[in-house]
Amino acid sequence: MSRLTKILLWLLASLLILIAAAVIFILTFDWNRAKPWINERVSTAIGREFAIDGNLSLHWQRAGTDATPGAAPPGFWARWVPWPRLQAEDIRVGNPPTFSSAGQMATVRLVSFTLNPLPLLVHKISLPSLEVQAPSVSLLRNRQAVNNWTFASNNSAPSAWQLSLGRISLSQGKLALDDAVQKINIKADIDTLDPDKEKLYGLGWKLGGTFNGAPVSGQGKAGGVLSLQDQQQPYPLQAQVKVGKTSIGIQGTLTKPAELAALDLRLSVAGASMGNLYPLTGILLPETPPFATEGHLLGKIGESGSQWHYQDFSGKVGDSDLNGSLDYVTGGARPQLTGALTSNVLRFDDLAPLIGADSNAEKAQRGAEERQPGNKVLPVKTFSTEAWGALDADVRFTGKRIVRQKDLPITDLQAHLILKDKVLSLDPLNFGMAGGNLRSTIRLDGQAAQMKSELKLAARNLKIQKLYPQLDASRTSFGEINGDARLSATGNSVAAMLGSANGEVKTLVNKGAISKFLLEAAGLNVGNVVISKLFGDKEVKLNCLAGDLPVQDGVMQVKTLLLDTEDALIVVDGDIDMKRELLDLNVHPRSKGLRIISLRSPLYVKGSFKDPDVGVNKGVLALRAGGAVALGLLAPVTAILPLINVDGDQKADCDHLLEEVKKAPQAPPPGKSASGKVAPKK
Repeated sequence: MSRLTKILLWLLASLLILIAAAVIFILTFDWNRAKPWINERVSTAIGREFAIDGNLSLHWQRAGTDATPGAAPPGFWARWVPWPRLQAEDIRVGNPPTFSSAGQMATVRLVSFTLNPLPLLVHKISLPSLEVQAPSVSLLRNRQAVNNWTFASNNSAPSAWQLSLGRISLSQGKLALDDAVQKINIKADIDTLDPDKEKLYGLGWKLGGTFNGAPVSGQGKAGGVLSLQDQQQPYPLQAQVKVGKTSIGIQGTLTKPAELAALDLRLSVAGASMGNLYPLTGILLPETPPFATEGHLLGKIGESGSQWHYQDFSGKVGDSDLNGSLDYVTGGARPQLTGALTSNVLRFDDLAPLIGADSNAEKAQRGAEERQPGNKVLPVKTFSTEAWGALDADVRFTGKRIVRQKDLPITDLQAHLILKDKVLSLDPLNFGMAGGNLRSTIRLDGQAAQMKSELKLAARNLKIQKLYPQLDASRTSFGEINGDARLSATGNSVAAMLGSANGEVKTLVNKGAISKFLLEAAGLNVGNVVISKLFGDKEVKLNCLAGDLPVQDGVMQVKTLLLDTEDALIVVDGDIDMKRELLDLNVHPRSKGLRIISLRSPLYVKGSFKDPDVGVNKGVLALRAGGAVALGLLAPVTAILPLINVDGDQKADCDHLLEEVKKAPQAPPPGKSASGKVAPKK
């Protein structure tokens, strides 16, 4: 045997001896002796106390035993490399100094994981399986937004190591969250389910607590083992959660769990108002009556953003149906909400919460804090524009049929809502009604502390008889309503906007007739009283009704308001103060001949919108009336809107009295009066 051969044999023998010694050492070494070193190194790495108080042991198993289902089997050489399985008992992670009095952040009764050693050669920690028993985690955040889940480290450089997790098994867990910023205080219990009773789900959970003062409760189920590496195997999910008056239910699957890349769920949501969903979802929705929807939710989360599709949902809002699809996309300057909604039967009263026009009892039911003062008619609900910057929106809404009390024949509604950079536009907001249409454009600029608003509106060819089809044709009114308005204002409520409005309102009704019976049917009590006092109970045929009503700083001045009948010309003067909700109108009847024996003395309409007074001369006859107060003088017009102007090619019998009414209305920019000067602050 040559000398070189002897040397090689000795080297090989020495290597085998070293390997054998290492194996014997690893197999017989008491790993509990390494705990002080491990505790110190981990504590230094995370910037807080870490300790393994229980037994620390190492076991060996054949390669691939804990591989993820569906994963490729280990290669030839990898099969001969044993995989270590480390088990640690009674682990605890302390809190940072700010929360030192709160005890431990986390404790775990047992952690057991398998390590694939070969990826260590390329700085990758691969854990094919991880089992966690009885974990208890307490997450805290104080009012200064300091939390205990952000770990400090003395080493700010990025780590060269990567962590790859396979399957995760969890049992008997407890989670608590106390967040003073979001006002969340909840606790959840997680445990394994009986496999004889649950074939699809392996874990069950329950939670309780509060969110923003509202009670929270819920329960759900999930798959027993979460495979983070499996790209195809769906992970089942099911949950029912109630936050205050809002209930959320989901059932479906999650695929690619490590990336949350594909959620396929059946989602149901119900609550007192859609506006209550903003703190939960971050999606800005309007205030509504009680609602319930159910649909198909698809979610994808990528590196640059997420995409959520709520497809083909259906439900009810109040007594109205609601159907459609919504898309919510993140990743840009602001999240984007787009979609199309349809209501086959829309109850007009279900739109009232949008502007705070619902009753105080209904406000309380949907959890709104504001209340309408008992002496006010115009809604005082404040529009909170701070949340308008949370997203951009482009949503179209179609109401195929609208119903309301008195069966007002609004045949349909078309609206296009656009929210961009805190500017909300309804362009257009169109109603089809009474054989004609009502077209409008509304712009609300929420960038300033005092919202700036602009309104353009045109009413065309509204048939008076179609407004009240339930009335006997021999007693009803005939004729057509046309008109325009343009207003600008500042303020964060309907009352504030009308109280600061500037612009013009114009109105014209061609031909027709009005009667006490019609006004009673329309609910226009003030107009009912006026007509009764002037003409008695008989029907009065009119040639035209026209008004030119400039608005300055919230006061609507009666520049022209004429009611030309076959018997008399009635002229109204005075003003309507929308800022203080006060009426100051005078009604002057001028007889056209001796045929009128029932014509009464001049009248006045004074007092508040809530409690107007109608009087004859100086003798006061106090009559309480509700409804469209001063605008009741416009008879059927006010059941819709008192905004009329005549098209250039339209001819009226009293055109010689109405030249001003034919001119299109004008309005200054928001915040300025008709003179162009800055309007005085309210």
